[in-house]
Amino acid sequence: MLKPHRNNYDVIIAGGGPAGASAAIHLARGGVRVLLVEQKKFPRAKLCGEFISPECQAHFEKLGVAGAMVASAPALIDETVFYSSKGHHIAVPSKWFTGNRPAYGLSRSLMDEVLLRSAQENGVIVYENASITEPLVDRERVAGVRVKVNGEHHDFRAPITIDATGRARILSRKLAHENAKRPTLVAFKAHLKQTKVAAGACEIYFYPGGYGGLSTVESGTSNLCFIIAAENVKRCNSDPNVVLRRCVMNNPRAAETLETAEVSSEWLSASWERFGRQRPSPAPGLLAIGDSAAFIDPFTGSGMLMAFESGELVAQVVLRHRRDSASDLEADYTANYRRAFDSRLRICGLIRRAAFSPRLAELCIAICGASERFRNRLARSTRAQSKSHNFLPHNSLLE
Repeated sequence: MLKPHRNNYDVIIAGGGPAGASAAIHLARGGVRVLLVEQKKFPRAKLCGEFISPECQAHFEKLGVAGAMVASAPALIDETVFYSSKGHHIAVPSKWFTGNRPAYGLSRSLMDEVLLRSAQENGVIVYENASITEPLVDRERVAGVRVKVNGEHHDFRAPITIDATGRARILSRKLAHENAKRPTLVAFKAHLKQTKVAAGACEIYFYPGGYGGLSTVESGTSNLCFIIAAENVKRCNSDPNVVLRRCVMNNPRAAETLETAEVSSEWLSASWERFGRQRPSPAPGLLAIGDSAAFIDPFTGSGMLMAFESGELVAQVVLRHRRDSASDLEADYTANYRRAFDSRLRICGLIRRAAFSPRLAELCIAICGASERFRNRLARSTRAQSKSHNFLPHNSLLE
């Protein structure tokens, strides 16, 4: 039984993925009393490309989990290779982003478990298998959440609540009484054995109606994650194996690498409505991070990076607000969020059209193949523009 006097916190975070867990760690280290509520019991499988871009290693070091990540024996990914539906390809070396560091191929079940347990070790109170039934609102300001834990409902209160529930945007949707729209896209993910993916490569395949990625994770397993138009999935009777054969393997390179593959896990699937930015602060007292704030296109390979960056950013803003309570928390966070992420989201929006059109994808690959300098600049434009990993002005950084 939870005791009422323990139900007040400084910050409540909904969602224990990379964004939520990293924000919790940064906040707890800053002396903040944090409650993290997670719907699932970790470790758990997660629909994801499981590509950890090289820049994430700097975040692992800040969070104190770099050693644990290395101990998980991730695959090392030296380049991302994009294949058109006609078989043409271009490569983007991982070293373009952080000098000589490779990207990691690491399953979400392992990475997220390390992060969540680290949050607990740093003093964060974590409830798993806990469902948020509704946000608590006091005078038009979010003041906490109502949570169902072990069949019982409990109210947890805090002046600041953070939505880190991913694309589901659970708190934001409940506040806006927003109904789910008809999905236009469906994503599938599974672990495979006996693929022919190139060693040290993440391979991206374009095909009519979508694109997918294949790369190695720990233990020599390959992770396949692909996205496809919902209408194509319907024509395949929503069977991922049929979608794989009829759609993904239309790409000649995908047909080659997946010819002998065997599925070694359950298929995971999710319906998607849209990419791009949501509101960084959906309501007074509520801030959004990770995919809850913006869902960047998977072909960039920077989704995980944005999770860590936004987790760090929200912690910086909250800690600064605690030192200067006269500042407008929501406006401060929104301004810093837009400064950090709007440029790359805008550029990704322009590239997105090509990702879903084989003809345009072919053209883009041809253009990028003709100029390494252009390819380098385009790849970097999907990341932070600043060389610094800090987001706030110098005098407001964590000390």
